[in-house]
Amino acid sequence: MAIIGAGAAGLSLADHLAPTPHGSPLTVTLIDAPPGPLRPPRRTWCFWESATGRYDEAVTASWRTLRVHGRDGRAVQDSLGPLRYKMIRSDDFEALIDRRLAHRPGFTRRDGTVEAVEGAADGARVLLREPGGALRTVSARWVFDSRPLDSLPRARTTLLQHFRGWFLRTPEPAFDTRAVELMDFRTPQPERGLAFCYMLPTSSRTALVEYTRFSASLLADEEYDQALRSYTRQVLGLRDIEIEATEDGVIPMTDARFARQVGDSVFRIGTAGGATRPSTGYTFSTIQRQARATAQALLAGRRPVPPRPHSRRSLAMDAVLLHGLDSGRIDGAAFFTRLFSRVPMERLLGFLDGDTTLLQDIGIGLRGPTGPLLRSAVALPAVPLRAAPGRRPRPLQENHADPA
Repeated sequence: MAIIGAGAAGLSLADHLAPTPHGSPLTVTLIDAPPGPLRPPRRTWCFWESATGRYDEAVTASWRTLRVHGRDGRAVQDSLGPLRYKMIRSDDFEALIDRRLAHRPGFTRRDGTVEAVEGAADGARVLLREPGGALRTVSARWVFDSRPLDSLPRARTTLLQHFRGWFLRTPEPAFDTRAVELMDFRTPQPERGLAFCYMLPTSSRTALVEYTRFSASLLADEEYDQALRSYTRQVLGLRDIEIEATEDGVIPMTDARFARQVGDSVFRIGTAGGATRPSTGYTFSTIQRQARATAQALLAGRRPVPPRPHSRRSLAMDAVLLHGLDSGRIDGAAFFTRLFSRVPMERLLGFLDGDTTLLQDIGIGLRGPTGPLLRSAVALPAVPLRAAPGRRPRPLQENHADPA
């Protein structure tokens, strides 16, 4: 089998493909883009899970508490109970998986640019342009493709979650390391969509601070920096900071349906296969569930169609929320502040993982602005399917990604 792309989805699937109980490993070729514009830059992934997890060796930091600030400055803070909110840098994740795969039988890694994936009688063939220019063919029974799509599928609503983050260092202690600032709405709000800042304190003197916007179009580069300067100075009160690194990203938030199978033996995984949660942009945990289930199917000799990433009910609720934000019916900052103030953090995270019952989902919905939500639900079926915005100047990334 072949895995195209060595990002979170490709590396996770490769990691889950351990030898079978009888000791007969699968033959796996992991294909990564050569260094250059096709290889994504360093990025940060955040997710929540129990206190211990499969990738703890790569975790930069973790937290037990989440906090949200409303526009009026009031803070809502709550414990995650048995869960932990975790941060992983992509370099650390890749290094961990490389160590695990270094001596795995049947595993090879190749750099090259995939020019085409073609069906074949015995599976599929990947046409690979190697860094030296030679064109090679990689034959495989199954191919799993995690490359970003050239364009998103048609949808009723497509917003972009776009952000810039500064990795900051201060000369004196300035950050509360006990809690993640998940959404801070003490920043000017757009007429439609929403804007907030997000902060991951990695020590008392270091943090990742991001400005995030949900909207149909991107901002100019200087506008992100201006928003971060304003937030760090006027809200956080920081005057003397060192910017050690920056991070940019664009995440699609869409009610489009993504194909998980594009050929008899070719499947899409990761964001390309719909793993990104439409209402939040979180992707990493869904990737792990899909990778685990796909690997189990392969090792059991079953057809390895990646499982549906999100339930139909979750996608329907997300579609209503996205339409409400895009139409201006829902005040995004007020909506999320109200939700976090009325629903325990642990239950909200369960909701975002699709791990709640219908009655629990209804209960959470009733704690939001029911009027705007119902009007958006009624109006949504009449909205035509439209092509998604085509401009995506920065590499697609999954970072914290948002509402909860």
